[in-house]
Amino acid sequence: MALIKEKYKQSIWFHLLLMLLVAIVFYVIFFSSLGSITGHGEQIKMPVLVNKTFGDAVKILEKEGFDIDVDSAFDLKKDAGVVLSQMPDTGAFVKRGRTVFIIVNKSQAPLTPMPDLMGVSFRSAEMVLRSNKLRLGDTVHRPDIADGAILEQMYNGRVIKAGDMIPQGSKITLVIGDGLGNVEFDVPEVLGMTYAEGAAIISASGLQFIDIWEGPITDSMTAVIYYQYPEAKNEFGGINRIKQGELMDLKIRQTAPAKTNTPNQGNKQPKKPVNNSNDDSDW
Repeated sequence: MALIKEKYKQSIWFHLLLMLLVAIVFYVIFFSSLGSITGHGEQIKMPVLVNKTFGDAVKILEKEGFDIDVDSAFDLKKDAGVVLSQMPDTGAFVKRGRTVFIIVNKSQAPLTPMPDLMGVSFRSAEMVLRSNKLRLGDTVHRPDIADGAILEQMYNGRVIKAGDMIPQGSKITLVIGDGLGNVEFDVPEVLGMTYAEGAAIISASGLQFIDIWEGPITDSMTAVIYYQYPEAKNEFGGINRIKQGELMDLKIRQTAPAKTNTPNQGNKQPKKPVNNSNDDSDW
């Protein structure tokens, strides 16, 4: 009986020892193969993605076995659809299958309100444009007493008001005062012309004008200038001279009156008759 019990005990220890050995073997096999299962130790150097197009970046990441997470931002200095940044950075060593985060430049710029640049200096206007993510386009100099000040702000060839919404990165043309010219030239004759013709001639001469509209106007383009100041000629028939940047006054009607008015004609007072007769009443 004692012999049976002894063999039974030996059998239990044998099985326990056998189970322990099997567990150790499985442990060694599992951890030795863990690296190949999880890709441990298999690292890839992150490729350059910044400044590549979104499509090219996706192809590179998918080829290397990375997952991709995409976000967007806007940089007016970069082309639409290019990669602005990546995480992990270029040159970092990462395992296959890791998620790579990329930020792509938006194809459509967000809107921003146009700032008010009227009357400020060119340098200040340039700083304000930059802070509002807008770009400086062309600069046009116009003779004006406000030397160096912004006279007009233009977008796509038209004057734009402060507060109008435009895409970030838009180019703004600035019209800048260049002081009054020192060279005098003949005052242009615009009496009897249509408003469109006269305004074009005055603007081409580097002059400014104030227009006063009188009466009902049915077509502003065909309305007629019937008054200008200064006149092309003075009351003695001499030619009047003017400098660039100076102002002219215009009065416009839909149809010209029977006789166009000029400043001198409109302001002339009737002369008193000269008495050349001999009056002997004092004698």
